[in-house]
Amino acid sequence: MSDIVHPAAASTHLPSFLTGPGETDWLMIAVGISLVIFTLATGILYLRLHALPDRIAHNKIQLQVVCVLGLLAMFTHMHIFWIAGLLLAFVDIPDLIGPIKRIVAATEVIAGASINHPK
Repeated sequence: MSDIVHPAAASTHLPSFLTGPGETDWLMIAVGISLVIFTLATGILYLRLHALPDRIAHNKIQLQVVCVLGLLAMFTHMHIFWIAGLLLAFVDIPDLIGPIKRIVAATEVIAGASINHPK
């Protein structure tokens, strides 16, 4: 074979992204770094969005239910659980246990007062 290059194949101007043998491919390095940064940023955004209902929940019981729904959504890949957790986090559940505890405490005080001080 001859080492003669066809005139159409010989070019004096090559694009900057073409590298010669033994040279560093800066475009590949830049794309690799940007791919790693984009993947990490997307993962952080996804995890922050996934934890959104947990940060919105109002009280402890509601937080526990929302966290369980979030875990179910994450492990089963069924987004309806995440949507249910988000809707539950936005609803302010009234405190039903507090008034019942106050009624029990008041009843104990009344019962203790009538037992200790008969009239």
